[in-house]
Amino acid sequence: MVVRVAAAAWEAAMTLAACNMSTGIAIVASGCFWGTQYYMKRIPGVTRCEVGYTGGHVDHPTYEQVCGQGTGHYEAARITYDMESVSYETILKMFFETHDPTQWDGQGPDLGPQYRSAIFVANVSERTTAEKLISQLKFKGMDIATRILDQTTFFVAEDGHQDYYDQKGGTPYCHAYKALF
Repeated sequence: MVVRVAAAAWEAAMTLAACNMSTGIAIVASGCFWGTQYYMKRIPGVTRCEVGYTGGHVDHPTYEQVCGQGTGHYEAARITYDMESVSYETILKMFFETHDPTQWDGQGPDLGPQYRSAIFVANVSERTTAEKLISQLKFKGMDIATRILDQTTFFVAEDGHQDYYDQKGGTPYCHAYKALF
């Protein structure tokens, strides 16, 4: 119930934010969503970052269902940002630089389809930016596993998964910053 209320509140906020043309939303999956959120929240200009599930075929999946690998969902982060302060490209660069975009079936010790690397794009501009960055990494000799997919419904994860590292302390075990660009 709390998750659905939070999701409804977020949707209402996004309706209001739509009037503000300088608000953008990026959705990425780079393994364990706790680590993705940890790094994305630290980008100046990011105003909100939530973890959840997207890309699958089950409505309102639970963490246990997604980890069971039968929903098709990715663990993902939905990043809301001020487009006057930070660009979509900057967010994607942080995405690439805080996980291994060459790992095909997970991230580090976390294996399975829910941990795959993907960028969920909402429009041609976002797709073009993602393709450009992937091309740059391929030019450097990297075999990129990151998929570019159209955005689908994003389901906010349970409260205990939000801001995990900020609540529990510590830093991500399967995400680390490495300059690539």
